[in-house]
Amino acid sequence: MRTNLKKFGFCMMSAAFILQATSMGASAANGNHSNSSIHEKKIVNVAHRGASGYAPEHTIPAYQMGEQMKGDYIEIDLQMTKDGRLVAMHDEKVDRTTNGTGLVKDLTLAEIKKLDAGTWFNEKYPQLAKEVYEGLKVPTLEEVFKKFGKKANYYIETKSPNVYPGMEEELLQVLEEYKMVDSKGRTKNVLIQSFSKESLMKVHDLNPKLPLVQLFSYKTQATISDEELESIKEYAVGVGPNFSKVDGQYVKMVRNHDLQFHPYTVNERADMKKALEWGATGLFTNYPDVFNEVLSEYKHNDNGNKVTK
Repeated sequence: MRTNLKKFGFCMMSAAFILQATSMGASAANGNHSNSSIHEKKIVNVAHRGASGYAPEHTIPAYQMGEQMKGDYIEIDLQMTKDGRLVAMHDEKVDRTTNGTGLVKDLTLAEIKKLDAGTWFNEKYPQLAKEVYEGLKVPTLEEVFKKFGKKANYYIETKSPNVYPGMEEELLQVLEEYKMVDSKGRTKNVLIQSFSKESLMKVHDLNPKLPLVQLFSYKTQATISDEELESIKEYAVGVGPNFSKVDGQYVKMVRNHDLQFHPYTVNERADMKKALEWGATGLFTNYPDVFNEVLSEYKHNDNGNKVTK
Protein backbone atom coordinates (compact mmCIF):
# COMPACT_ATOMS: atom_id res chain seq x y z
CA MET A 1 0.00 0.00 0.00
CA ARG A 2 1.20 3.49 -0.67
CA THR A 3 2.05 5.22 2.59
CA ASN A 4 3.41 8.57 1.49
CA LEU A 5 0.16 10.28 0.68
CA LYS A 6 0.48 14.04 0.84
CA LYS A 7 -2.52 15.95 1.98
CA PHE A 8 -3.88 17.91 -0.88
CA GLY A 9 -6.84 20.19 -1.48
CA PHE A 10 -9.85 19.46 -3.55
CA CYS A 11 -12.37 21.88 -4.91
CA MET A 12 -15.80 20.47 -4.55
CA MET A 13 -17.76 19.30 -7.51
CA SER A 14 -21.29 20.22 -6.52
CA ALA A 15 -24.64 19.52 -8.06
CA ALA A 16 -27.19 22.29 -7.91
CA PHE A 17 -30.64 21.07 -8.70
CA ILE A 18 -33.83 22.72 -9.85
CA LEU A 19 -36.23 21.37 -7.28
CA GLN A 20 -34.69 23.66 -4.68
CA ALA A 21 -32.04 25.59 -6.55
CA THR A 22 -29.31 25.83 -3.98
CA SER A 23 -25.71 24.92 -4.69
CA MET A 24 -24.65 22.06 -2.50
CA GLY A 25 -21.24 23.65 -2.36
CA ALA A 26 -22.68 26.72 -0.66
CA SER A 27 -23.98 24.53 2.12
CA ALA A 28 -20.66 22.90 2.93
CA ALA A 29 -19.04 23.68 6.21
CA ASN A 30 -16.79 26.69 6.58
CA GLY A 31 -17.16 27.60 2.94
CA ASN A 32 -14.72 24.86 1.95
CA HIS A 33 -16.62 23.83 -1.17
CA SER A 34 -16.85 25.68 -4.46
CA ASN A 35 -20.15 26.78 -5.93
CA SER A 36 -19.16 25.38 -9.33
CA SER A 37 -21.17 22.44 -10.64
CA ILE A 38 -20.81 19.92 -13.43
CA HIS A 39 -24.52 19.14 -13.18
CA GLU A 40 -26.04 22.57 -12.88
CA LYS A 41 -29.81 22.29 -12.40
CA LYS A 42 -29.69 18.60 -13.17
CA ILE A 43 -31.01 15.61 -11.25
CA VAL A 44 -28.33 12.94 -11.29
CA ASN A 45 -28.83 9.39 -12.46
CA VAL A 46 -26.39 7.08 -10.66
CA ALA A 47 -25.82 3.68 -12.29
CA HIS A 48 -25.87 1.47 -9.18
CA ARG A 49 -22.89 -0.89 -9.40
CA GLY A 50 -23.05 -0.03 -13.08
CA ALA A 51 -26.20 -0.93 -14.99
CA SER A 52 -26.42 -3.93 -12.69
CA GLY A 53 -29.96 -4.77 -13.73
CA TYR A 54 -28.56 -5.88 -17.09
CA ALA A 55 -24.96 -7.00 -16.52
CA PRO A 56 -22.79 -8.47 -13.75
CA GLU A 57 -22.37 -5.81 -11.08
CA HIS A 58 -19.05 -4.01 -10.70
CA THR A 59 -17.62 -5.27 -13.98
CA ILE A 60 -16.42 -3.21 -16.91
CA PRO A 61 -19.42 -4.26 -19.08
CA ALA A 62 -21.84 -3.11 -16.35
CA TYR A 63 -20.07 0.26 -16.15
CA GLN A 64 -20.04 0.56 -19.94
CA MET A 65 -23.74 -0.19 -20.11
CA GLY A 66 -24.40 2.45 -17.47
CA GLU A 67 -22.65 5.01 -19.64
CA GLN A 68 -24.49 3.87 -22.76
CA MET A 69 -27.78 4.31 -20.90
CA LYS A 70 -26.67 7.86 -20.05
CA GLY A 71 -26.15 7.36 -16.36
CA ASP A 72 -24.44 10.42 -14.91
CA TYR A 73 -22.22 8.51 -12.50
CA ILE A 74 -20.46 5.17 -12.34
CA GLU A 75 -20.91 3.90 -8.79
CA ILE A 76 -17.93 1.97 -7.45
CA ASP A 77 -17.97 0.08 -4.15
CA LEU A 78 -14.44 -0.44 -2.86
CA GLN A 79 -12.90 -3.35 -1.00
CA MET A 80 -9.16 -3.75 -0.34
CA THR A 81 -7.02 -6.80 -1.05
CA LYS A 82 -4.47 -8.37 1.27
CA ASP A 83 -1.72 -6.48 -0.56
CA GLY A 84 -3.49 -3.14 -0.30
CA ARG A 85 -5.12 -2.75 -3.71
CA LEU A 86 -8.57 -1.26 -4.16
CA VAL A 87 -11.01 -3.41 -6.13
CA ALA A 88 -14.60 -2.90 -7.21
CA MET A 89 -16.80 -5.24 -5.21
CA HIS A 90 -19.85 -4.77 -3.02
CA ASP A 91 -19.34 -7.60 -0.51
CA GLU A 92 -16.47 -8.24 1.89
CA LYS A 93 -16.56 -11.83 0.62
CA VAL A 94 -16.03 -12.87 -2.99
CA ASP A 95 -18.53 -15.72 -2.72
CA ARG A 96 -21.67 -14.09 -4.13
CA THR A 97 -20.29 -12.48 -7.28
CA THR A 98 -17.41 -14.76 -8.22
CA ASN A 99 -16.62 -18.46 -8.37
CA GLY A 100 -14.29 -18.09 -5.39
CA THR A 101 -14.67 -18.11 -1.62
CA GLY A 102 -13.26 -16.08 1.21
CA LEU A 103 -12.73 -12.53 2.31
CA VAL A 104 -11.25 -9.93 0.00
CA LYS A 105 -8.89 -8.83 2.78
CA ASP A 106 -7.40 -12.34 2.89
CA LEU A 107 -6.73 -12.54 -0.86
CA THR A 108 -4.01 -10.85 -2.89
CA LEU A 109 -4.85 -8.98 -6.06
CA ALA A 110 -3.30 -11.81 -8.07
CA GLU A 111 -5.66 -14.27 -6.38
CA ILE A 112 -8.65 -11.99 -6.95
CA LYS A 113 -7.74 -11.73 -10.64
CA LYS A 114 -8.01 -15.50 -11.04
CA LEU A 115 -11.71 -15.39 -10.18
CA ASP A 116 -14.64 -15.42 -12.61
CA ALA A 117 -16.88 -12.42 -11.84
CA GLY A 118 -19.45 -12.89 -14.59
CA THR A 119 -20.66 -16.47 -14.98
CA TRP A 120 -22.77 -16.26 -11.81
CA PHE A 121 -24.90 -13.59 -13.50
CA ASN A 122 -25.60 -15.80 -16.52
CA GLU A 123 -26.64 -18.62 -14.21
CA LYS A 124 -28.87 -16.43 -12.04
CA TYR A 125 -30.41 -14.43 -14.90
CA PRO A 126 -30.50 -16.73 -17.95
CA GLN A 127 -32.78 -14.32 -19.80
CA LEU A 128 -29.99 -11.72 -19.66
CA ALA A 129 -27.08 -14.10 -20.12
CA LYS A 130 -24.32 -13.24 -22.58
CA GLU A 131 -21.29 -15.27 -23.51
CA VAL A 132 -19.02 -12.25 -23.00
CA TYR A 133 -19.92 -12.23 -19.30
CA GLU A 134 -18.21 -15.57 -18.76
CA GLY A 135 -14.81 -15.18 -17.17
CA LEU A 136 -15.05 -11.46 -16.44
CA LYS A 137 -12.45 -10.21 -14.00
CA VAL A 138 -12.87 -8.07 -10.88
CA PRO A 139 -11.55 -4.62 -11.86
CA THR A 140 -9.24 -2.51 -9.75
CA LEU A 141 -10.06 1.14 -9.22
CA GLU A 142 -7.09 1.99 -11.43
CA GLU A 143 -8.44 -0.17 -14.24
CA VAL A 144 -11.80 1.59 -14.08
CA PHE A 145 -10.07 4.98 -14.30
CA LYS A 146 -7.92 3.78 -17.21
CA LYS A 147 -10.98 2.53 -19.07
CA PHE A 148 -13.32 5.49 -18.58
CA GLY A 149 -10.92 8.35 -17.97
CA LYS A 150 -11.45 11.85 -16.67
CA LYS A 151 -14.58 12.49 -18.73
CA ALA A 152 -16.61 10.04 -16.68
CA ASN A 153 -18.11 10.80 -13.25
CA TYR A 154 -17.44 8.49 -10.32
CA TYR A 155 -19.50 7.96 -7.17
CA ILE A 156 -17.14 6.00 -4.93
CA GLU A 157 -17.97 4.25 -1.68
CA THR A 158 -15.54 3.24 1.03
CA LYS A 159 -16.99 -0.12 2.01
CA SER A 160 -16.27 -1.57 5.47
CA PRO A 161 -13.42 0.90 6.05
CA ASN A 162 -12.92 -0.43 9.59
CA VAL A 163 -11.77 -3.68 7.98
CA TYR A 164 -9.26 -1.94 5.73
CA PRO A 165 -6.85 0.39 7.55
CA GLY A 166 -5.46 2.96 5.14
CA MET A 167 -8.29 2.64 2.61
CA GLU A 168 -8.94 6.38 2.56
CA GLU A 169 -5.28 7.27 2.00
CA GLU A 170 -5.03 4.75 -0.80
CA LEU A 171 -8.16 6.10 -2.46
CA LEU A 172 -6.92 9.70 -2.41
CA GLN A 173 -3.54 8.58 -3.71
CA VAL A 174 -5.15 6.81 -6.68
CA LEU A 175 -7.33 9.84 -7.41
CA GLU A 176 -4.21 11.96 -7.55
CA GLU A 177 -2.21 9.50 -9.65
CA TYR A 178 -4.94 9.23 -12.27
CA LYS A 179 -5.43 12.99 -12.35
CA MET A 180 -8.96 12.96 -11.05
CA VAL A 181 -7.73 16.10 -9.34
CA ASP A 182 -5.81 18.90 -11.06
CA SER A 183 -2.56 20.53 -10.02
CA LYS A 184 -4.45 22.62 -7.47
CA GLY A 185 -6.24 19.60 -6.04
CA ARG A 186 -9.60 20.35 -7.60
CA THR A 187 -11.96 17.64 -8.82
CA LYS A 188 -14.88 17.90 -11.21
CA ASN A 189 -16.02 14.32 -11.41
CA VAL A 190 -15.79 12.51 -8.08
CA LEU A 191 -18.10 12.11 -5.08
CA ILE A 192 -17.19 9.90 -2.13
CA GLN A 193 -19.82 8.21 0.02
CA SER A 194 -19.83 5.92 3.02
CA PHE A 195 -22.06 4.54 5.75
CA SER A 196 -19.11 5.18 8.07
CA LYS A 197 -19.04 8.70 9.45
CA GLU A 198 -15.55 7.96 10.73
CA SER A 199 -14.35 7.16 7.20
CA LEU A 200 -15.88 10.33 5.80
CA MET A 201 -14.41 12.40 8.61
CA LYS A 202 -11.00 10.89 7.86
CA VAL A 203 -11.32 11.86 4.21
CA HIS A 204 -12.52 15.30 5.30
CA ASP A 205 -9.53 15.71 7.60
CA LEU A 206 -7.17 14.73 4.80
CA ASN A 207 -8.89 17.11 2.43
CA PRO A 208 -11.81 19.25 3.63
CA LYS A 209 -12.79 20.28 0.10
CA LEU A 210 -13.63 16.84 -1.21
CA PRO A 211 -17.42 16.38 -1.69
CA LEU A 212 -18.80 13.67 0.58
CA VAL A 213 -22.17 11.99 1.01
CA GLN A 214 -23.31 10.35 4.24
CA LEU A 215 -25.13 7.06 3.67
CA PHE A 216 -27.79 5.65 5.98
CA SER A 217 -29.37 2.22 6.27
CA TYR A 218 -32.65 2.41 8.19
CA LYS A 219 -34.35 -0.70 9.51
CA THR A 220 -37.55 1.14 10.42
CA GLN A 221 -39.21 4.34 9.22
CA ALA A 222 -36.45 6.92 8.74
CA THR A 223 -36.27 10.00 10.92
CA ILE A 224 -33.60 12.67 11.14
CA SER A 225 -33.27 15.80 13.26
CA ASP A 226 -32.22 19.32 12.43
CA GLU A 227 -29.23 18.82 14.72
CA GLU A 228 -28.14 15.70 12.85
CA LEU A 229 -28.43 17.46 9.51
CA GLU A 230 -26.43 20.45 10.72
CA SER A 231 -23.76 18.07 11.97
CA ILE A 232 -23.64 16.32 8.58
CA LYS A 233 -23.24 19.66 6.84
CA GLU A 234 -19.96 20.14 8.68
CA TYR A 235 -18.30 17.50 6.50
CA ALA A 236 -20.70 16.40 3.75
CA VAL A 237 -22.76 17.82 0.89
CA GLY A 238 -25.56 15.27 0.89
CA VAL A 239 -27.20 12.19 2.36
CA GLY A 240 -28.10 8.85 0.82
CA PRO A 241 -30.63 6.71 2.72
CA ASN A 242 -32.44 3.56 1.64
CA PHE A 243 -35.48 4.85 -0.23
CA SER A 244 -37.89 2.25 1.14
CA LYS A 245 -37.74 3.78 4.63
CA VAL A 246 -38.05 7.50 3.86
CA ASP A 247 -41.00 9.77 3.19
CA GLY A 248 -41.63 13.23 1.83
CA GLN A 249 -41.08 14.93 5.20
CA TYR A 250 -37.63 13.37 5.50
CA VAL A 251 -36.67 14.63 2.05
CA LYS A 252 -38.03 18.08 2.85
CA MET A 253 -35.91 18.33 5.98
CA VAL A 254 -32.77 17.30 4.10
CA ARG A 255 -33.37 19.83 1.36
CA ASN A 256 -34.25 22.58 3.86
CA HIS A 257 -30.72 22.17 5.15
CA ASP A 258 -29.34 22.63 1.63
CA LEU A 259 -28.09 19.06 1.50
CA GLN A 260 -28.43 16.89 -1.57
CA PHE A 261 -30.69 13.83 -1.38
CA HIS A 262 -29.58 10.71 -3.30
CA PRO A 263 -31.56 7.64 -2.12
CA TYR A 264 -30.79 4.04 -3.03
CA THR A 265 -31.78 1.71 -4.70
CA VAL A 266 -34.79 2.91 -6.70
CA ASN A 267 -35.75 0.46 -9.44
CA GLU A 268 -39.53 0.82 -9.87
CA ARG A 269 -40.99 3.58 -12.04
CA ALA A 270 -43.56 4.53 -9.41
CA ASP A 271 -40.84 4.94 -6.78
CA MET A 272 -38.68 6.97 -9.15
CA LYS A 273 -41.58 9.33 -9.76
CA LYS A 274 -42.31 9.54 -6.03
CA ALA A 275 -38.67 10.39 -5.31
CA LEU A 276 -38.80 13.22 -7.83
CA GLU A 277 -42.06 14.55 -6.45
CA TRP A 278 -40.60 14.55 -2.93
CA GLY A 279 -37.59 16.56 -4.07
CA ALA A 280 -34.79 14.06 -4.66
CA THR A 281 -31.77 15.59 -6.36
CA GLY A 282 -30.69 12.26 -7.80
CA LEU A 283 -30.96 8.57 -7.09
CA PHE A 284 -29.24 5.22 -7.44
CA THR A 285 -30.81 2.68 -9.77
CA ASN A 286 -29.94 -0.62 -11.42
CA TYR A 287 -31.85 0.65 -14.46
CA PRO A 288 -30.49 4.04 -15.54
CA ASP A 289 -32.35 3.81 -18.83
CA VAL A 290 -35.68 3.52 -17.01
CA PHE A 291 -34.91 6.47 -14.77
CA ASN A 292 -34.07 8.59 -17.81
CA GLU A 293 -37.50 7.75 -19.23
CA VAL A 294 -39.18 8.72 -15.95
CA LEU A 295 -37.22 11.97 -15.87
CA SER A 296 -38.27 12.76 -19.41
CA GLU A 297 -41.91 12.17 -18.52
CA TYR A 298 -41.59 14.14 -15.29
CA LYS A 299 -40.28 17.29 -16.94
CA HIS A 300 -43.40 17.39 -19.11
CA ASN A 301 -45.89 16.82 -16.34
CA ASP A 302 -48.88 19.07 -15.67
CA ASN A 303 -47.37 20.50 -12.51
CA GLY A 304 -44.91 22.57 -14.46
CA ASN A 305 -41.86 21.06 -12.82
CA LYS A 306 -38.97 21.37 -15.22
CA VAL A 307 -36.03 19.03 -15.03
CA THR A 308 -32.89 19.51 -17.10
CA LYS A 309 -31.74 16.15 -18.33
